[in-house]
Amino acid sequence: MRLEGGIAYLTADEMALADSSVSESFGIDVATLMEKAGWATATMARQMMVGSSDWKVACLVGKGNNGGDGLVAARYLSDWGIKVKAVLGADRAELRDLPAQQLKAAVEKGVELAGADGALPGAALIVDALLGYSSRGDPREPVAGLIHRANGSGVPILAVDLPSGLDASSGEPGSPCITARGTVTFGFPKSGFLNPRAAPYLGQLYLADITVPDLVYRRHGMDGRPFRQGEPLLELRVPGKVQPF
Repeated sequence: MRLEGGIAYLTADEMALADSSVSESFGIDVATLMEKAGWATATMARQMMVGSSDWKVACLVGKGNNGGDGLVAARYLSDWGIKVKAVLGADRAELRDLPAQQLKAAVEKGVELAGADGALPGAALIVDALLGYSSRGDPREPVAGLIHRANGSGVPILAVDLPSGLDASSGEPGSPCITARGTVTFGFPKSGFLNPRAAPYLGQLYLADITVPDLVYRRHGMDGRPFRQGEPLLELRVPGKVQPF
């Protein structure tokens, strides 16, 4: 853990312990946190699309809880009148229980579903929800292929929690690694974000309020929740030059 500007940056292992604390000590279950994370992602996605004449989103979805966050975002975006295609980076049968439930809910809300070879062109924004903070090593197929296609599409990318392929603890990019225009991260920013090598992949970085209790932040050396009332997204600075949206 490192404190920078009064904000605690956690390694992947520390983040896992913090997540467990939120669920076990405070009774906030993973499904609730996923719902909050997905709403924050959708809010950020809509913000990034302001000024675009094409309101279409391709949401790249992995099999774990990061993919679940992306599917919640897809559901909200569809509710808001945005055309969304969820592109699965795994077989549907491989999805864990919560992401599978979120996939069902998203499809019922009108989200289009495609496999890993689904088309990306035509989208105004790509949401990267392929790999979460516990991922280690270089991405493998079919996720690696989706990352290459997303990076080569010329479409702005919003990363969910962290860019897929970026090591949460070290900040070292894997091969391949999503190059995001913006990243919305949850709970705590990850220690790897402080590595200057991570900056080109993160883009602009925001910490989202997903109702982590005040005491959890204090346990990590902070003065409490860092969010101002009515402002659910906090912009963070990372080493290196970061381009605006």
